[in-house]
Amino acid sequence: MYEELVNRFLSKTEKYSPEDREKISRAAWYANEKHIDQKRKSGEPYIIHPLAVGEILVQKFNMDADTVCAGLLHDVIEDTDSTEEEVTELFGKNVCELVQGVTKIKAIKNLSRSLAEAETIRKMFIAMSKNMPVIIIKLSDKLHNMRTLQYMDPARAREKANECLDIYAPLADRLGIFWMKAELEDLCLKALKPDTYEYITKYLKEKKAESIQYLDTVRKKISNACINAGIKGITIKTRQKHVYSVYMKMKKRRKEIDEIFDLLGVRVICNSVTECYTLIGIIHQLWPPMEGRFKDYIAMPKANNYQSLHTTIMAMNGVVLEVQIRTYEMDQIAEYGVASHWAYKAQSGSGEASQDWSNMDSQQLSRIATKLKSWNNEIEQSESFMEDLKDELLKDTIYVFTPKGQAIELPIGATALDFAYLIHTEIGNHTVSAKANGAIIPLGQSLENTQVIEIITQKNAHPRVTWLKYAHTTSARRKIRNWLNKYDDNLVIEKNIIARKKEIEEAVKNEPVQEPELKDSDIVRSISDISRSSVTVGSSKNMMIQIAQCCNPVPGDKIVGYVSRGRGIIVHKEDCPNLEHMTEINQRKISVEWESDSETITRRFVVTSKRTQNLFSEIEGAIRSFKGHLISGSLIDDEMGNLQGTFMLECDKEESYKKIVKAIRGIPSIIKIAQAPMS
Repeated sequence: MYEELVNRFLSKTEKYSPEDREKISRAAWYANEKHIDQKRKSGEPYIIHPLAVGEILVQKFNMDADTVCAGLLHDVIEDTDSTEEEVTELFGKNVCELVQGVTKIKAIKNLSRSLAEAETIRKMFIAMSKNMPVIIIKLSDKLHNMRTLQYMDPARAREKANECLDIYAPLADRLGIFWMKAELEDLCLKALKPDTYEYITKYLKEKKAESIQYLDTVRKKISNACINAGIKGITIKTRQKHVYSVYMKMKKRRKEIDEIFDLLGVRVICNSVTECYTLIGIIHQLWPPMEGRFKDYIAMPKANNYQSLHTTIMAMNGVVLEVQIRTYEMDQIAEYGVASHWAYKAQSGSGEASQDWSNMDSQQLSRIATKLKSWNNEIEQSESFMEDLKDELLKDTIYVFTPKGQAIELPIGATALDFAYLIHTEIGNHTVSAKANGAIIPLGQSLENTQVIEIITQKNAHPRVTWLKYAHTTSARRKIRNWLNKYDDNLVIEKNIIARKKEIEEAVKNEPVQEPELKDSDIVRSISDISRSSVTVGSSKNMMIQIAQCCNPVPGDKIVGYVSRGRGIIVHKEDCPNLEHMTEINQRKISVEWESDSETITRRFVVTSKRTQNLFSEIEGAIRSFKGHLISGSLIDDEMGNLQGTFMLECDKEESYKKIVKAIRGIPSIIKIAQAPMS
């Protein structure tokens, strides 16, 4: 049963050695046997999925036999009666470890589906730092699932598309796998905004014939100029921008698609770095470059090791054209990223595929391996893994320099304190000021790309609580928090909330040794209790900070702490109606503050909209475009047949909120928008 599907896949593995082909064949037939009675949501046999993952690994990534086998078997431990011992015995330890790396953590009691998915992603990141092909398998798995998303429940499909846009597409980008990033982004847009996707796709198709003719003329002019300059062996590729990139240009520039002129691109691939710089001169002689649009990623590679020269020119007939110039090796890395270092070696005649990540001697590969290990360290110590992953690890980065010229990579938004703590914890702890390009800057000011940063330290200097508002990265904030908790006897810092110990001790100084039975009115019944941790405050053991669920304060709200009997500090909104009913409220009330109060604000707003299928995703997109976060939202039908919505968001500052409101007001279906009170 399904023999034809398996044989069709195996026919595509001819480039492998006989030994490797035999192993891949055994894995394919084993997967077929284990999934024989299972169906996908489309009604198709389940084996189609692992075979599709295997095909991506073979044809797009050219991966070694063990990785292909793991791709074929990636669901057998999770979805069938196969065991780790059986997979190890049949296919070896390496294959089993790869399969374990991509196996989901099943939902367990008291763990929601979203938390289980977050833990699965955490597990995958930790596994991939030890065995790199794990992430190539997972990305291939995600790609095929996104290609077949139309068979999933619409609400769940949107969840998956948002997850992919937040995690997997940026991950593909960070690993330098451009073709996969582009396809994942397009598939996400298709799921989240089908009308927009169809509109852009139709426009690009209508312009395709015209574009091909125009780009062919450009190609011939560049080719002739290269021949005249004596440059041989070049390849010139032309392309339209992919759908999602066009959508983002429209969104960022607030223009219609016919107002976006840089929809076409040319890529010139040559043999050496010297030729790259010669070619940029040739192209600028043919057509004038646009000011401020030249970027040298050869001298200054991107964080994912991408190297290329970029220039934007005003070509024939006033058409704006982006030109990329790179070597053949750079082009391979640009398309396949880290996977280009893991390609199957049999095609060169050696018949061997390297399966030891640690033995790879490529300088670029070494940089990525180091980065993955640093990610692993951050992930293992992170209390808010998903937020850190989206906001730091997968975020665009900048490069700044030490006074000695060492390049330091930091996420966009990082400050001098983040820089100092990245260099060394003790440098961070003793920082007194910082300079950028020789000029003194505030410690909380965001750094800019290519600045030279100098940290001034003093032996008696130490972290201050205000630094928690200045530091941007989780690592720096954790180090500041650790120092303050260890050396500042007057502070308790937990859950991004700061409490003063003297006030706590004053509130509990008359606490009896034998705690009496609590009255019903003493109990705060709804408490958010996620990842609690204990500290010691004065003579009170296990003092904890918890968020009251009755009023559920969020960063930006004015808050107050209530020292409960034996259960730590309960944090409420200042205007929470439950406070006045609590025992000894005046004696037990203490001042608390948000650790990063200055970094975020929370706002609630209401909208009236024409009926539309994509209102949620359009509003969320507007919020995310200005680095905001949609906390909650609801929609109801009004008497006029319109939609009435109430939404709550979090963003970094009031200016960002105003931009978000303006963006939402620009959504075609929106009739009106107004701010609403927070409670």
